[in-house]
Amino acid sequence: MEPLNLVQKQRLEVISELRKDNIEPHGRKFNRTHNTESAKSEFISAEAQLAEKEHFEFGPIKLSGRIVSKREQGKTAFAHLEDMSGKIQLYLRKDQMDEVGFSLVKRLYAGDIIGTEGKLFRTKTGEITLRVINFEFLSKSINPMPEKWHGLTDVEMRYRQRYVDLLSNPEVRKVFITRSKIVQTIRDFMNSREFLEVETPMMHPIAGGAAARPFITHHNTLDMKLYLRIAPELYLKRLLVGGFEKVYEINRNFRNEGISIKHNPEFTMMEVYQAYGDLSDMIELTESLICHAAKQFHDDLKVPYQGNTLDFTRPWKKISMIDSVRESCNVPELSFKSTPEEAAQIASKLSVHVDKKDSTAAIVVKIFEEKVEATLQNPTFIIDYPKEISPLAKAKADDPTLVDRFEIFIAGRETGNAFSELNDSEEQLARFLDQVSQKEKGDDEAHEMDEDYVNALRYGMPPAGGLGIGIDRLVMVLTDSASIRDVILFPTLRRREISATTDSEESGEKR
Repeated sequence: MEPLNLVQKQRLEVISELRKDNIEPHGRKFNRTHNTESAKSEFISAEAQLAEKEHFEFGPIKLSGRIVSKREQGKTAFAHLEDMSGKIQLYLRKDQMDEVGFSLVKRLYAGDIIGTEGKLFRTKTGEITLRVINFEFLSKSINPMPEKWHGLTDVEMRYRQRYVDLLSNPEVRKVFITRSKIVQTIRDFMNSREFLEVETPMMHPIAGGAAARPFITHHNTLDMKLYLRIAPELYLKRLLVGGFEKVYEINRNFRNEGISIKHNPEFTMMEVYQAYGDLSDMIELTESLICHAAKQFHDDLKVPYQGNTLDFTRPWKKISMIDSVRESCNVPELSFKSTPEEAAQIASKLSVHVDKKDSTAAIVVKIFEEKVEATLQNPTFIIDYPKEISPLAKAKADDPTLVDRFEIFIAGRETGNAFSELNDSEEQLARFLDQVSQKEKGDDEAHEMDEDYVNALRYGMPPAGGLGIGIDRLVMVLTDSASIRDVILFPTLRRREISATTDSEESGEKR
């Protein structure tokens, strides 16, 4: 804890003086009658009914909030009080308050939270203002507010002290209000389609449902290792086995990987499963859901993002992974049937680093991630992924080396992931065994064996479509935010002494 500075010491002295005068600087419940915007709205409505408006007053009313500015002019003081809804001017005059009340004005600072009572009127400049009869301290501020005109601009400090960021930058509060509305819109949409919202465990005995490094913890009473979930997928599909047909969950996932403008170790996902459906149902659901959310803020589905305009008009483009690489990189000779040596040569020409142990599929994926992803600005479905990297997806009927899977890319980032779910228990067992083999060869992100999930499939799981959408990344686009940290209230940060930043291969999405 750093030592107190001069301003903090002075403010603590004022608090001590108030208590000596039997004035509590940290008050109790305050029964306000209005917020600032409802008060102004009612004033305007009442004023409109009058022929003579010059000396009209409305009230008394009670408002509470934080003082964000104050200036004194002899026997008069002006201040601005801010609450969640907005801001209003306060007019404090000695001859309209009792002597004790006005004497407290000098001990009122920007940052203090107060409750006020008075009447609304218009100043000569037309500003709706509260003529204060009396006020009380609800919470005296010890730390000064950021400098008035510039607010909190230090990016590092904004994330570390989000509470000050929210106080100082109204546009930041607006982002998180919008985020809440987006999530509510998504819930309303899913409920309207008769999906049931459920909750599944956050701590798993087996790290499964995605290819990612987990956070590991230990349960003392049970004396067992547990993993913070990297995805809820396998539990949600157990619900399909149990007879539920349409389920979804919006909640946190945790991946013990890099931090960047696209990645946070804990992030919010929505996962959806629909029995008797397939990939085509998930494509329709994804388009409908995201367009429904976007339309709440951009009626024409033209979404401004970081200086560009993204077109969400349906239908969205669909292209296979291999064709997207061929087109973007001008390598028509590349295919998943190329040998690893041939694929590696092409990667080398494109300045994409690969390892000797990489298969052709792994090399194509690396080329796609480095050379194609960033070019996918308008919503685009990338389809036909190799089975090798999709251990939970159903193989394509006409090519068993590929799976019925898509990833949705918006503004150059993976925002969703879906596929027709693999429901053959013995094929799933074989896929798990292959993943175990890959882990033994050094792939620490390979999927672990989940015998109980295989056992569940042996009871029979209906054919199904599954979808995961990264809520944070969708909110980034719909709020024109450049970094995932701008849409997570309290993002994970490095220790102060570590300033270097690195990107991550972790996608932050479903699998």
